[in-house]
Amino acid sequence: MTQPRAGHLAMLLFSTLVAGSFALGSLAANDIAPIALNAVRFWIAVLILGAAVVATGGMTRGAVAALWRYPLLAGFLTTYFVAMFEGLKTAPPVSAAAVFTLTPLMAGVFGWLLLGQRFTPRILLALAIGGVGALWVIFRADVAAVLRFEIGRGELIYLGGCLAHAVYTPLVRRLNRGEPALVFSFGVLLAGAILLTAFGWGDLRATDWTALPAIVWITILYTALFASAATFTLLQFATMRLPSSKVMAYTYLVPSWVIVWGVALGGVMPPAIVMAGLGITIVALGLLLRQD
Repeated sequence: MTQPRAGHLAMLLFSTLVAGSFALGSLAANDIAPIALNAVRFWIAVLILGAAVVATGGMTRGAVAALWRYPLLAGFLTTYFVAMFEGLKTAPPVSAAAVFTLTPLMAGVFGWLLLGQRFTPRILLALAIGGVGALWVIFRADVAAVLRFEIGRGELIYLGGCLAHAVYTPLVRRLNRGEPALVFSFGVLLAGAILLTAFGWGDLRATDWTALPAIVWITILYTALFASAATFTLLQFATMRLPSSKVMAYTYLVPSWVIVWGVALGGVMPPAIVMAGLGITIVALGLLLRQD
């Protein structure tokens, strides 16, 4: 399998797993402080990846050099996840996932600034189309709301988190020194777990862990296993093989996967007029993934 093809397959799986965190996160967001939830899921993911690192040969000498890289990357990543769960307190999961689809445009800009990756005219067109589709869903197909720029509080909070995620993606490639994806992900996760624990100690102590609804524990375990350990490794793997804009292009699939997850969990399909916006984002994905 070629390197780019492996990167594409990794991001296809990434988009499916990320969508599950939106669907489950919206059900659990109001029952626990976002920073407390993320601190626990990060520590669980650290244990899982730590065991995997040991099983595959342990840390490399290069991985423990320049340790400052890990807290720097973790700062952007933890900001993203805390903002996501804070936003999901009020934003519908499909709407929040549509906000996520604005990340490719922002990631492309930071990819240019940090790595010198340039836009082709087709990529610019695709990002513009994807942005239109995302805004159509975010504003729930209400043209008047678009003109007044009436964006919900949850969507706005999450947009700030997506900005942090967009910086993180090209920064991984800039700071990686040849470490395996698994080892590098472990370093970022460990640094993130420490940061979340330090800043969220008050919320961690105030949480009545024995009284939490089952959906919170399901969300914590899912996000630790699949939306932390697995997706971080997939993202690191793909980032080393694809340009930042193509890596983040797969975010355009997330709203569609969220709908699938939502229906599977007992939800209802969005109105057809909103679904049209999702169709536009799929067109953008196709343009971004075409070979130059």
